[in-house]
Amino acid sequence: MVDRIMKVNAYTTFDLLDGEVEGHGFEEEALAVLNVTAPRKNPDHVELQLEMDNTDLDAVKPHADSVTLSAVQARELAAELEEYAEKVEDTQSE
Repeated sequence: MVDRIMKVNAYTTFDLLDGEVEGHGFEEEALAVLNVTAPRKNPDHVELQLEMDNTDLDAVKPHADSVTLSAVQARELAAELEEYAEKVEDTQSE
């Protein structure tokens, strides 16, 4: 990905995931970077960041999205991810 907005390095949670951008009248696929982080000093939130490879997108200007989660919200998201991961694994093992 050229012209990245997010800092991507060896500590980035996931890089080069399959991503999709959908809007009114368009749908595009691109590689994506997904990162989970918290401030190093006095962490008071969890940040979830997503950036799509802007070289593969025509309908969306280069940007990165982020969501700030409390510790409770981050744990709720983690529980939801676990639940859906189990469903996928159960289906694949049948």
